[in-house]
Amino acid sequence: EESDMVIASQFVGPEEVMRMRKDGGGLICTTVSSECQEKLDIPFMTELYAKAESVYPVLKKVFPDDIPYDEKSSFGLTVNHRKTFTGISDSDRAMTIKGFAELCDEIRTMNNGRAQDEFGKRFRSPGHVHLLNASRGLIDGRKGHTELSTALMVMAGLIPSATVCEMIGDNGHSTSKESALEYANEKGLLFIEGRDVIKAWKTWRAENG
Repeated sequence: EESDMVIASQFVGPEEVMRMRKDGGGLICTTVSSECQEKLDIPFMTELYAKAESVYPVLKKVFPDDIPYDEKSSFGLTVNHRKTFTGISDSDRAMTIKGFAELCDEIRTMNNGRAQDEFGKRFRSPGHVHLLNASRGLIDGRKGHTELSTALMVMAGLIPSATVCEMIGDNGHSTSKESALEYANEKGLLFIEGRDVIKAWKTWRAENG
């Protein structure tokens, strides 16, 4: 019962960030395919906590082992493009998001070492864009919004990174499906349910292997 605004990361500009910030209201995040994640060696945040808890015991105390809807969080690193200032403005976040998508496209032909060098040259961490690591196989396994939105990019033949934002209503809770559908119709946007993505993915996988 959660609706996200979703856009291909490669098409994100300041206007899209502003729309997500104002009309979505939730956290703006960018998904990372497992192939890009592995090539760039981007860890899950929980993995960093586990590695650092011997030095900072409080990290063990706050470990997210009781998430009611998942086994572990998809959160990876937070990043800013090195050409940004604070990193939080609409233009700064757009630069980071689009630049990250472009990097994921470029590194397909690079070895891991060169890819990671390019990542370090272009981005700093921590930052204001949250990266979400998609699971291997996407919705063949985990069926979260991270995987659903990334699968949409794959099926569309785009760079496999989506930028998402949960829609939060004026009551402070997740926007209802009915309200999200009404918003989509008013703005001329496409409304897709998770089950539609899963059905399309099964067909796409059968045709593309």
